[in-house]
Amino acid sequence: MYFLNKLLFVGFILLFPFQILAQKSLNGKVMDPLQNPLYNVEIYTPEIHKGTTTNKDGLFFLEKLPAGKITITLSSLGFETRSIEVNLNEIQYLDIQLNPIVFEIDEVIVSTLFHKLQKDNVNKVDFRSMKVLQQNGGSTLMQQLTQIPGVSQITTGNSIGKPVIRGLSGNRVLIYANGIRVENQQFGDEHGIGLNDAGIESVEIIKGPASLLYGSDALGGVLYFTPEKFAPSNSSKIDYAQKYFSNTQGSNLSLGYKTSSKNWNFLGRGGYSNHLDYKIPSGNRIHNSRFNEADFKTGIGYSNEHFSSNIRYNYTNSNLGIPEAFELQSNHRNPAYPNQEIKQHLLSSHHHYYLENGKLVADLGYIENNRKEFVEEGEAELAMKLKTFSYNLRYHLPTIKSIESIIGFQGMNQTNTNFGEELLIPDASINDLGLYTTLFYALKNTSFQAGIRYDHRAISSEENGIINELGYIKAIDKSFNSFNSSIGLKTDINKNSIFRFNFATGFRAPNLAELTSNGVHEGSNRYEIGNANLKHEQNFQTDLSYEFKTDHFEFYTNLFYNKINNYIFLTPTNTVINANDVYTYIQDDSQLYGSEIGVHLHPHPLDWLHLESSFELVRGEQKNGNRLPLIPADKWNNTLKFTFKNNQWSQNLFAAINFEHTFNQSKISEFETPSSSYTLLNFSSGSTITFAKLKFDASFNIQNIFNKSYISHLSRLKADEIHNMGRNYVMGIKFNL
Repeated sequence: MYFLNKLLFVGFILLFPFQILAQKSLNGKVMDPLQNPLYNVEIYTPEIHKGTTTNKDGLFFLEKLPAGKITITLSSLGFETRSIEVNLNEIQYLDIQLNPIVFEIDEVIVSTLFHKLQKDNVNKVDFRSMKVLQQNGGSTLMQQLTQIPGVSQITTGNSIGKPVIRGLSGNRVLIYANGIRVENQQFGDEHGIGLNDAGIESVEIIKGPASLLYGSDALGGVLYFTPEKFAPSNSSKIDYAQKYFSNTQGSNLSLGYKTSSKNWNFLGRGGYSNHLDYKIPSGNRIHNSRFNEADFKTGIGYSNEHFSSNIRYNYTNSNLGIPEAFELQSNHRNPAYPNQEIKQHLLSSHHHYYLENGKLVADLGYIENNRKEFVEEGEAELAMKLKTFSYNLRYHLPTIKSIESIIGFQGMNQTNTNFGEELLIPDASINDLGLYTTLFYALKNTSFQAGIRYDHRAISSEENGIINELGYIKAIDKSFNSFNSSIGLKTDINKNSIFRFNFATGFRAPNLAELTSNGVHEGSNRYEIGNANLKHEQNFQTDLSYEFKTDHFEFYTNLFYNKINNYIFLTPTNTVINANDVYTYIQDDSQLYGSEIGVHLHPHPLDWLHLESSFELVRGEQKNGNRLPLIPADKWNNTLKFTFKNNQWSQNLFAAINFEHTFNQSKISEFETPSSSYTLLNFSSGSTITFAKLKFDASFNIQNIFNKSYISHLSRLKADEIHNMGRNYVMGIKFNL
C-alpha cells in the first residue's frame, strides 16, 4: 500500500502538463463610499501567500504574480471584507470600494476547498482569529477554544485538554495545522492536541462529518489551525509578547521575526510556557498539574511566475504532570511523577501551480511524535514513536458557467513503534488512500455544493507477548472501506437572511487502541482491552442553519442531527487486574442531536456597546436508550462589551464582562456521576497603546472573579472530587517593533 501511495503521487503530478504562464503585477486603489482613500488595508492572495497593505493614498502594488486567475482578499477593521477573483491576463489595475460595517469582518475560509468568504460558503464554518481568542486569557490553546459554541474540552488538570465538538472527541475530531493532519496518539483521554497558540493566525471549526475533505477520523469535525502570515512584501517585523498568570504564577512568552522581499518570505518564532500547580478556591494547589513547554516555528516561502511554495517546520517539547497525590503541596515547577514527555516534529509544505487550464495544489506533511510516560524515575513505562507521512493533491478544473470543480486524492502512511518497558498498543502500520471529487455552483442568490469520496484504510500490527498470558496481543491485518458523500445548499432569503442546509456522511475506522490494546494505560490508571472484531463507524448528519443580520442586530441558530452506526466506546467490565479497573471497547448504534443559538446586539446610537449571548446543547444516546459518555453540559454564555473611541495614545480600547452559566449534567452514561451547575463571571480588557515612538498591545483579564468552586463534567479529575481552577489574574503585553 505504501508503494501504491508513492506511485499515485508521481502519477498525479505527471498527469498534468505544466504549461507555465508569464508573470504579472497588480496595483490599485482602495476607497470608502465617500471616495476617501483607506490606509493600511490588508491585501492578500491566500493561494500564493503573498500580501501587502495600502499606503496613505489608498494605493497598493503586488508583483511577481502568475498569469491567469487569482483571488485577492481585502480586509480592514470596521469595513467589509471583500474577496475578488482577478484574471491577470485581462486586468492589472483595480479601483475598489469597501463599505463600513458594525460587526466583525468576514473571513475567507481555507479549511474548505473552494476558499469562499464565510457569507458565500455553503458549509457553516466557525472562524476565530487567535488575537480575539487570546483576549479571553486562557493559559492553553484548548482553553481559548472553549469560548466557541459547540466546542468543549476533556481536561486532565490545567495543561491537558482534548477537543470535543458537539459531543464527539478523540479520533473523531481531526486536527490540522500548517495544512497537514496532526497525529499524536490522540486515542488517549489524557493526550492533548499538541499545539500552542504562538504563531497561529486563526482557527476554523467544521462541526460535523468532514470525511469528504479529510477522510477517516474527521467523522465528528475538524479544528483547522492557520499559521501566521508572512510579512508584507519588502518589509520586516519583530514582535515580543508575554503573559503572566497569577493562579499558577506562570508565564507564556513568544518572540518572532519575519521578513519578505519580492520573491522570498521568511519567519521564525520561539515560545516558552511554564506554570506551577493550579490553585483551587480553597487555597490548595492540585499536585502535579504543573507543566512547561518550549516551542519553535519557522517558515520559508518562494513565489515567482512559475509557482508558489512554502515550507513550515514546528518543534514542540512538552513536559506535563499528571495530577495525583492531591494532598501534597509544593511550588516546584518541574513535573513530578507520573508525567508525560512529548517531543514533536511537524514539517509541512504547500505548493501551488498555475496552469493554462486550472491549477494544481499539493500539500505534503511529515510529523514525528515521541511520547513517553513515566510513573517513577528511570526508564519510561510507555514510550511510543509515531511517524506519519501525509499528502493531499488536488486539481482545480477551469470554471465553466459558474461551476467550480475539484478532483484529488489524499493519503497517509503511519508507523507506530514501542520502546518502553510496557506496551499498550503494538508496533503497527496504517495506510490510507482516498479519492474524491466535489463541485460548487453559484447562482445569483443560491449556491450548491456536492461531492463524493472513496476511502481505503489498511491496518497491520505485530504480535506481542505469549499466548494465554497477561498482556498478549494478537497480530491483526485488517482493512476498512467506505464511500461517503455530501450535499449542501446556501440561499440568501433576502439581503439580511441566509439559510443553509447540509447533509453529509462520514466514517471512522477503529484506531489501534480500540482494536489491539491489552495493558495498563498509565495516564488513565486503568487496564484497557481492545476488540479486534470492531467494525468501522458510519454516520449520517443533517445540519440546518439560519442567520439574520442587520447593521445593529445579528441572530443565528444551528440545528443538527447525527446518527452513528457502530459507535465505539469504552466501558467498565467490573473486574480488576493488578489493582487497575478493567475497561473494554464495545459498539452500538447511537445518535447525537442539539443546537447552538446566538444573538449579537449593537444598539444605535450606542456605538460603544455590544451584547453577545449564545446557548448550546447536545444530547447523546445509544440505540437502547442509554446515554453516551462524555457529553458536555448545556452552556449559556453572555458578554457585555464596551468599546471606546481612538485617540492619539490609545486605539481599539475595550472592556468586557463575561457571564458563563453551565447547567447541571444529569443525562449521563451508566458509569458516570451527575455534575452540578455553576456560574462564572470573567472580565477582560485591552488596547493598542502608542507612547512616543513605541507601540504595543496591553491586556488585562480576571477569570472566575468570585473564586467560584466548581467541577466541570468533562474533567478527568472529577472522580476524585478535584475542583477546577479558582480566581486567576492575567496580564499581557505585546511589542511590535
